[in-house]
Amino acid sequence: MRARVILAALALLLTACGGPGSDDDHPTFGGGTAPTTDAGQLAAAKKQAGIEECPAADGTAPADGGLPELTLDCLGGGSPVRLSGLSGTPTIINFWASWCAPCRDELPLLAEVHQKYGDKVRVIGVDFADAAPDAAVELARRSGVTYPLLADPDSTTKAPLKVIGLPQTVFVDAQGTMVATERVAFRSYADLTAAIEKHLGVSP
Repeated sequence: MRARVILAALALLLTACGGPGSDDDHPTFGGGTAPTTDAGQLAAAKKQAGIEECPAADGTAPADGGLPELTLDCLGGGSPVRLSGLSGTPTIINFWASWCAPCRDELPLLAEVHQKYGDKVRVIGVDFADAAPDAAVELARRSGVTYPLLADPDSTTKAPLKVIGLPQTVFVDAQGTMVATERVAFRSYADLTAAIEKHLGVSP
């Protein structure tokens, strides 16, 4: 009897955390399964999905209130990106993972923004705390994501960007200053574009 009570308590705890496989609409934290694809296969999957190469960051000093002085690898291979060097274009940085249930609904909305806004807004995804980069690339492919994707498997951005759950979206202006952080999943394209207009002053 005691064992059943313990198992039930553990199941309840895992559900509340919104870990892998959760269908909760709220921001989630979780882990992910071990990677099953080597670097060559991952690069091939990225290419097949049409995911763009990661952007080149400039060498300017970090802006006041700007992104942290961290460098992240490009998911699926490519040049690493220095976050604090991302300036010159209004930018949306979306934190997501293959195990994040709300992210699955939000990713197609970001893909649509990337297609419709063109050079007006740069969209970058960060695959966060995800041990399954192959699953992440496959989810991106199924979601129509072609914007650049970075990898943060060790959660190095968690403290400096206060990542407390997924999805999380950071809005950065053309000067490289973080102007807002949204810690909710956008439910519609209209909601997302309204946030872009509000925080970055950019419309399609």
